[in-house]
Amino acid sequence: MGTPHPPAPRVSLASGPDGRHALRPLLDTVLDALDSGRAARGGPLPAGGPEAVAARVRAAAGVVLPEYGEPDALRALVHALAEGAADPADPLCAAHLHCPPLAVAAAADLAAGVLNPSLDSWDQAPAASALEALVTRALARTAGCADAVVTTGGTESNHLALLLAREKRGGGIRLVHGANAHHSLPRAAWLLGLPAPVRVPAPAGTLDPAALAETLTALTGPGAPRTPLLVAATAGTTDAGLIDPLPEIAALSAAHGARLHIDAAHGGGLLFSDRHRHLLTGLDAAHTITLDLHKLGWQPVAAGLLAVRRGGDLDALHHHADYLNADDDTEAGLPDLLGRSLRTTRRPDILKIAVTLKTLGRAGLGALVDEVCAHARALADLVEDHPGLELRGRPVISTVLFRPAGAPDDAVAAVRRRLLTDGRAVLGRARLDGRLWLKATLLNPRTRPDDLAALLKLVEGTTPR
Repeated sequence: MGTPHPPAPRVSLASGPDGRHALRPLLDTVLDALDSGRAARGGPLPAGGPEAVAARVRAAAGVVLPEYGEPDALRALVHALAEGAADPADPLCAAHLHCPPLAVAAAADLAAGVLNPSLDSWDQAPAASALEALVTRALARTAGCADAVVTTGGTESNHLALLLAREKRGGGIRLVHGANAHHSLPRAAWLLGLPAPVRVPAPAGTLDPAALAETLTALTGPGAPRTPLLVAATAGTTDAGLIDPLPEIAALSAAHGARLHIDAAHGGGLLFSDRHRHLLTGLDAAHTITLDLHKLGWQPVAAGLLAVRRGGDLDALHHHADYLNADDDTEAGLPDLLGRSLRTTRRPDILKIAVTLKTLGRAGLGALVDEVCAHARALADLVEDHPGLELRGRPVISTVLFRPAGAPDDAVAAVRRRLLTDGRAVLGRARLDGRLWLKATLLNPRTRPDDLAALLKLVEGTTPR
C-alpha cells in the first residue's frame, strides 16, 4: 500500500463570523516574527550584500510550492522578510522617499485586506466607494483642485496626467519638462505614443524659467507646429527635494496656452504644514497635480493620488463594461466606478488615508512634516560644521546632499556601497552639478540628534584615506 495522504488542511477565512478568532493567533505570530526578524537583522539593513540576503531567503523559503503545506510558513517567511528588510523606521535608513508607516495606517490596511473590497463596482465595495469619493475630494480641495483619483503612486499619477492632457487637447500633446523631472514623465510620453518630449535645462537642480520661456516661444512661434503643449513642473525633486519656481512656470504656461501639470509626489505633503505650505505657492494654477502620501504622509505603499482642477477632466476615463456598470444600473443610482481609475480591480487604499487624516488631523500631519524638515536642517548644520564633509546646499524639504570633502566620485560611491554591504546605514546617491553626492532623505519623525551625528560618523569612518 502507498503512503496515505494527510487530510486536507482546514482553512480559516479572515472575515466572516469566525474571522477574528482565526486572525488573533496569526497576528501574534506575525508580530513575534517581525520582532525576531528585526533583532536578527540588528541594524537598518541586512549585512552581507545581495548574495548573502538571497541565500538566507532561499533557506527560509525552501520548496516554494511543497506537495503538502507547512504550518510554520507564516512565521518563517515573515521572519525572513523582516531580517532581510531595509527598515525605514531605523534612523540610519535614510536613502529614499521610503517612509516608516504610521501604526494606525498599517492597522487600517489590515482591515482593508480582511474585508477585501474591490473598487471596480459598487456591489463589491459599497462603503469603500463612498469613503473614497469623500476623501479624494477633500484632499483635492486642500490642493486647490475639484477632484482626485487614487493611484498606486507618482508614476501612475504622472502617466494619468499625460493621458488626460492628451484627451483634453483632442488626441495629441507634447510634453515639456525640466531636466530635473522624474523619469516617469518622459516614460509616460513614450508609453502613450506622444511626440518626443522637450527637455528644458535645470542647471541649479530646478527648472530654469528663462530657458522655459525660450523653449515655449520656439514651440509656439510663427512656423512652429500647432501641437498642444503640456508643461510639467516638479515640487520636490527625487534627487534633492527641490521645488521648481511654480508661479513663474504657471505664468509662462498660461501665456503660451500650455496646460500645466505639477508633480508634487514628494512635496505635496507640505500642504499640511502652516510653516512650509508657502513653498507650494502656485500649485493651485496646475490643471493636474500628482500627490503621494506614502512619502510625506507616512502611509504604507500604495497611497498615490492625481488631483484635477476641473472634475470634468476625468470624463476621459469613462469606460463601459456591462457586468460592472450597466447603463440601467447607473441610471438607477448605482455609482459607476470604472471612470475613477485606469485599473479595474482596486484595493481600498483610501481607508488607511482616511483613518490617518481623521486620527491626526491637518495639524498632526503638519507637525510630522515640520519635524522631518527640522531634522534635515539639523543634519545640514552638522555637515557644514564638519571639516571633512561638504554640503551641496541648504535643504528645501527633508533631503540633504553631502559628500566627503575632496573625495573623487568613485570614492563617494564606494562609501555608500560599503555601508550598504555592512548593513550599517542606507544612504542614497544623486548626481548634481556634475558630481556625485550622498543623499539622506529624512522621513522618520522619531530621528534624534544623536542619530544624525552617528550617520555622519559612519560616513567619515568609511571614507578612504
